[in-house]
Order: sequence, then structure tokens, then C-alpha cells
Amino acid sequence: MKRFVTILAFLGAVNTGFAQDVDKLIGQDDVTRIIKTLSADDMQGRATFTPGIEKAAKFIENEYKTIGLQPMAGNSGFRQNFSMIRSSAVKTSVSINGADVPTDNYIMASNTSFSWTKAEDATVAVITADMDFRKEYRKYLSAGKSTLVIVDPKNEVFFKRLQNYLKSNTSFKDEPTAPPLVFILGKYDEVKSFNVSDEVKREELPLFNIAGIIPGKTKPDEFVVFSGHYDHLGILTGANVMQGDSIANGADDDASGTTAVITLARYFKKLNNNARTLVFVAFTAEEIGEYGSAYFAKTVNPDKVMAMFNIEMIGKASKWGINSAFITGIERSDFGPILQKNLEGTAFKFYADPYPEQNLFYRSDNASLARVGVPAHTISTDQIDSDKLYHTVKDEFSSLDVANITATIKAIALSSKTIVSGQDTPTRVAKLEN
Repeated sequence: MKRFVTILAFLGAVNTGFAQDVDKLIGQDDVTRIIKTLSADDMQGRATFTPGIEKAAKFIENEYKTIGLQPMAGNSGFRQNFSMIRSSAVKTSVSINGADVPTDNYIMASNTSFSWTKAEDATVAVITADMDFRKEYRKYLSAGKSTLVIVDPKNEVFFKRLQNYLKSNTSFKDEPTAPPLVFILGKYDEVKSFNVSDEVKREELPLFNIAGIIPGKTKPDEFVVFSGHYDHLGILTGANVMQGDSIANGADDDASGTTAVITLARYFKKLNNNARTLVFVAFTAEEIGEYGSAYFAKTVNPDKVMAMFNIEMIGKASKWGINSAFITGIERSDFGPILQKNLEGTAFKFYADPYPEQNLFYRSDNASLARVGVPAHTISTDQIDSDKLYHTVKDEFSSLDVANITATIKAIALSSKTIVSGQDTPTRVAKLEN
């Protein structure tokens, strides 16, 4: 019993030591500096393919250089370069039963030009008021058929979000062309005829993740990834402009996660005792299809990635209040229990994802590595079922709780310690067959 008490006292001292390191090396002032910079108006909302995202990339690169990170193998700098095909509508028109449909009331989801003039050109479907718009959208997207979808006006909020999301269609160069989808907002008792045309311009454009590493001391061929996406929606138009403000700053989504990645990189570099190689990556193009993380997944051997901490929207307190966050897919591996074990003696607690209907596990940048078996999970505090600032111009620095962000970053630093040290290895996630 005496020996057992001594061991407990030692473990308590170790945890206290780690906590003191966290409090000493992670400061709220620095967190504030980083997130204010990334979410400032001069970043123009960090939309993919814009000067704003280039400015954000340079800022992150400079942070990595100052910290002393190294580029990933095969890269001359911190940019992980690749290119995409962007398909933009040059000229569109839609008519139903001989009447023109206003531009604001339709969405073209296509990366090639097309024209429908007769019934056999496309299947007609309906998303009614009582249907889950997002679920139905994903269903038609995966069906692989040319489809004209009539959307009940009660789904207008999600329709408008999709409309902004699909301002241009993006795909990898080798990605096969998918059949067109057209979504029309309105009520039609019957679609007797339709005429749809979409003239598309295709161009190859550069993209880049920003990635740096701290080589492992004793297990350099085993990797632990810390990630977040640094892109957002950019400058909004039409009904999305609010009170004269058109810049979607993306302070919570996901400048907060990117801030965590940079802050954790500085923390672990100062500790400089990681057994495994640590990878810190800011992903691009999450908002238009998670293309940055999909490309990253192609560049690493998933069997050598021991865990992935993807950090998405930690800007405000969770539904459980301060000192809490949730982990997506917590039931798919023992990643969560390992993290919670490392937080013994602290007030912070991780919970299971309370929004299973949102399918968040496969909606963020952890998904590409999770699909191939990596225990890759997203950590978040967002109350997404009631978050009125999500994907709006009101997602600004002033809306954030920086103390909550700082506390969550500290918790991630503490909770990852035995994975970083090589002491714990989370069980693998079941691979997806498709």
C-alpha cells in the first residue's frame, strides 16, 4: 500500500509538471495575436484561389519558420503544392414549364458544359419541406445520374448555403467527370418541361497545404498529425451580405483550429522531447470539398500515422460549458479514452459527439485518413445545431471566447502527451471499403 501511494504521488507530480509546462508555454496573448491576424478583414475571408488565402499562407509559413519547424520530406519549403481544376459557370439559363427561373433560385453542380432540352436528358426529383436537405443532397451527389431537383422553399437556408459553397466546382485533375445536378428553389405542382444550359470554363489552378514537422527522437518513422483548415468562404454576395458586411472572416471556422495548430507546434518545439515525428498541417480547400486533406492523405503512409488530432471550431464554449470539447467518432477507436486518461487531475473533459445526425466524423479534414484506418478524429466545441454565426459574416474575432480557445489548446497539448511520447497508440479505425 505504501508503494502504491508513492506511485500515485509520483504520477500526480508528473501531471502537475506537464500542466505547469502547458501554462508556461501556451499563453492567451499569443493565441489572441494569431487568431486576430488570421480572421482580420485584410485576409478577405481566406477563400480558396484568392489573394486572401495567399496572405494567410505566408503568415502561417512565417510562424512555422519562427518556431523552427522543418518541411516535410520531399518539400523544399512548408508549402505542399498541388493543383486543381476549377470549373466556373460562364453563362447559365433555366426555365421550367416555359418560365425563366431567376439566377438566385438555382444551383448548377457541374464541372463541364451541358444542355438539357428534353425529358430524357435528366431525371426530375423533389426535396420536400419535411426532408433533410443535406442528406438528400448527398444522396443525389453519390447517385451518379443527371438530375433536376426541385427544392421546397422551406429549405431555403440550406439551399443558399449550398449555393454559396458551389459558386465554382473544383476537382482533382484525374477525377472523373460527374453527371450534372441542378437544384431549383420553388414550388411546382408538375414539371411538364424544362430547358437548362450551363456553359463552363475549366482552368487549372494551384493550391497548397502548409505543413511542417518536428522529427521524432526515438520513433521518427511513426507520425502524429495536428491539423486544421486555414481556408474559409471569402467575400459573400447577395442575401449573404449582412448590414453592409460582406467578408466571411471565419474566425471560429477555422482560424481557431489553425491557431491551435500553430500554438501546439510552438509548444512541442519548446519541449523538444517528442518520440514520434509530429506533423503540423494547415489544410486548404476544406470549404469546397476537403481537397487539401484529401491530397495530404495521398502523400503519407497511413500505416505510419499513429493518430490525427484535427481541430475544428473551438472558438466558444461547448454545450457542456467551459473546460469541455467533443471528439467525433469517439466510439471508433480508443483515442478518446487515452486523451481523457492524460487529463486526470484537470477540470477538462472530452465528450462523445452530441450531433450524430450531422455526420461530422466524415465532414471534416480527419475523414481522408480515417477512411484508410488511421485513428483520425476531430476535436470541436461548436454547438452546430444552434450556431447562428456559422458560415456568416458575423463569424468574427469579436464573437470568440479566447480564454476557451486557450484552455482547449492546453487540454489537447496535455491529452496528447502519451501518444506523442510513443507510450500509447490508439486502436485503428475500421477502413471504409469504398
